[in-house]
Amino acid sequence: MSSAEQQVRTSAGEPAQFRTVEIPGAVLAVSGPDGGPVDGADGAGVREPALFVHGLGGSAGNWTALMDRLRDVVDGEAVDLPGFGRSAPPADGNLSVNGHVRAVIGYLEATGRGPVHLFGNSLGGAVCVRLAALRPDLVRSLTLISPALPELPPQRTAWPTALLAVPGLPALLRRMPSNGRSVEDATDGLLRLVYGDPEALAPAVRAEAVAEYRRRTELPYAMPALIGSARGIVSAYTERGDQALWRQAERVRVPVLLVYGLRDKLVSYRSARRACAAFADARLLVLPDSGHVSMMEYPDRVARAVRELLGADAR
Repeated sequence: MSSAEQQVRTSAGEPAQFRTVEIPGAVLAVSGPDGGPVDGADGAGVREPALFVHGLGGSAGNWTALMDRLRDVVDGEAVDLPGFGRSAPPADGNLSVNGHVRAVIGYLEATGRGPVHLFGNSLGGAVCVRLAALRPDLVRSLTLISPALPELPPQRTAWPTALLAVPGLPALLRRMPSNGRSVEDATDGLLRLVYGDPEALAPAVRAEAVAEYRRRTELPYAMPALIGSARGIVSAYTERGDQALWRQAERVRVPVLLVYGLRDKLVSYRSARRACAAFADARLLVLPDSGHVSMMEYPDRVARAVRELLGADAR
């Protein structure tokens, strides 16, 4: 399966807990902390809620490392978007950016956790930007890691992902012979796409990535969900007027942390300049050796920047 961000896990593995939350038209899997003691937390204050939203083909597990490092700062949960991770596709099949925004809003309304500190990677970043513009009452701050905001033309290395949105092409690819390509080889190609330095990955991380890739390929809805969401991103890139993502970014008034990797093959760091200009209150973290999933590659550095954003660096 060719994917921009097929599920990739850190060495922390599966989140220790996950539950399902029924919302209008979908049932979402949501992962929380392991329930152990929280360093630095005491009766003096209540941690504010946070929600983490993964990218195309990813899952809540993409946030395990960062969530663990922020446990004393925020009360975090990570959601599997409809059709990804442990969540089944939505009943109406709507996998557009708007459909994913509706799902996240549905979760926040069903649980009453808003307003939250909202975290998004890639597709999840676009979802968070639109949500913050449409429902500012649900958002305290934004942390956007390689957000999928319109970039035209896209980088050449991002073209294979964009091609998933071309009508008829995914079906053609499925009919082509695999030429003996194993799950291990396919996973290796994915890791090279999303990581800045894939050679540095520990064997356990690779093994977990292979296992999750295999699990996803066995789900009948995995490829349709990937294709539908890829088409949703492409469609969002072409929207104009008040629905344009860059126009919506200008409406966001909460503090924003932008994180870009100079080795990102999917979202160019050149977008950082426009993003800093679009958001009213933005700060920027550029990681020279990071690829597309900085929260997995450099969770300590991202966590430090989040603490500064939230004024929690002294904790």
